[in-house]
Amino acid sequence: MSFSPCLALVLRGALLAAAMHGAAAAAAQTTRPCHLPGVEEPLRCLTLHVPLERARPAGASIALHVAVAPAFREAGRADPLFVLAGGPGQAGSDVLPLVNNAFRRIRATRDIVFIDQRGTGLSGKLDCETTPAQETMTEQQLEQELIACIGRLKTNFGAYGTAEAAADIDSVRQALGYQQINVWGGSYGTRLGQVYARAYPARVRSLMLDGVAAPDQVIPAGGRDGQGALDALFRQCAQETGCKRAFPQARQEFDALSARVAAGKVLVSIADPRTSLPISLPMTSARFLATVHSILYSPVDSRRLPFLIHSAAQGRWEPFMARRNVAADFGAEGGGAMLLHLAVICAEDMPRLTPALRAEDASALTAPMLERLPRLCKALNVAPVTASAPTPIAAPTLMLSGALDPVTPPRRAEAAGKFMRRAQHLVVASAGHGISQLGCAPRLLREFIDQPDQPVLAKCLEEIPIPGFQLGSAGPQP
Repeated sequence: MSFSPCLALVLRGALLAAAMHGAAAAAAQTTRPCHLPGVEEPLRCLTLHVPLERARPAGASIALHVAVAPAFREAGRADPLFVLAGGPGQAGSDVLPLVNNAFRRIRATRDIVFIDQRGTGLSGKLDCETTPAQETMTEQQLEQELIACIGRLKTNFGAYGTAEAAADIDSVRQALGYQQINVWGGSYGTRLGQVYARAYPARVRSLMLDGVAAPDQVIPAGGRDGQGALDALFRQCAQETGCKRAFPQARQEFDALSARVAAGKVLVSIADPRTSLPISLPMTSARFLATVHSILYSPVDSRRLPFLIHSAAQGRWEPFMARRNVAADFGAEGGGAMLLHLAVICAEDMPRLTPALRAEDASALTAPMLERLPRLCKALNVAPVTASAPTPIAAPTLMLSGALDPVTPPRRAEAAGKFMRRAQHLVVASAGHGISQLGCAPRLLREFIDQPDQPVLAKCLEEIPIPGFQLGSAGPQP
């Protein structure tokens, strides 16, 4: 028996529509209505209990938090987009605002699924309490407090690795009734996405990786990449008339200030941003360089750095401290899970940090953290994860890189792409860490997810401007 071509098309369309409706119905039945910060309209949420240790399914469990932004169209596609946040330590619920910009076009026809990775956000966040008193502590005191916190937690930190998180993704997929999924990962989420694609190749329809981590990348060994971004910033300042005139000695001022901080000769006296009372804070290399490194993630932010450094070199630390306090708001609900971060890094990255790699990657930007990581990892007491050779990824993959990225520059994506059979790599010359929200990128993501085997025409990314340098207290120049 055979069908006519027209009848076959009708039947195929009916089956496809039924599959789409079935996936949407399964997700709706499994989830509950919820409201979360960052998104105005109601979402659908799921609490899914999975084994803490997959080898012991009858043992302790962990509750995963999942949020689903349903497709705008009732007859949406059956293959949703799963969003994997960065860090490690960031939760899906931390990046929910992406649904309103980077993924708004995709959401027209597909559900967007945000998972709080085990140990982050609302999935049993592994973190220590932070208090304003820590601002005045020495680095040794801060380290001792963190180690004490680790000791108080009776947690099997070895159960929080990337492989376990990848298995959780598939448990969520099954619970929501999806057969195949598309995966977007940002920063560390690109590592998790690649691990998932290798472990469950039949379940991945396409991959979108923004700020790509290479399989051989050791996260703490980021000195070379960070230093490259800092050097590029100083070169651009020297080549731009206004910045060169305002800060002719930008690099020298940074070097001299770094040396003074390292020598313990900087005590910052400012008004407490929370109480307005005068306080004195020891400026250490760890605090100073970590702030500089974080500023380099975004070109909008980094173009302020020569002004911040110049002001501090003149003894006016208030602008620099104001920027540092953006990441140290103890009243904020968000923030990464520090102990989850350490659990992943200590088990998966530190065993691969050879003396040769450490020497090749040497940079002052990452030296303070590298110096204390061995002691923190000893306190965490996680078994090293044996690295395996990466297998090819067959799913169509779109990789996005910023040329000014201080942690995952284009060279990392190029290394990852050697193990991908159908990869496209887009580089934005004016961007840093994170592309998906910029310019025409949301449209390109939608075009790729609709036709992942077609070339992405990305000339529009060249139109994304690089911000002007901040030359004074009034802000960036026009």
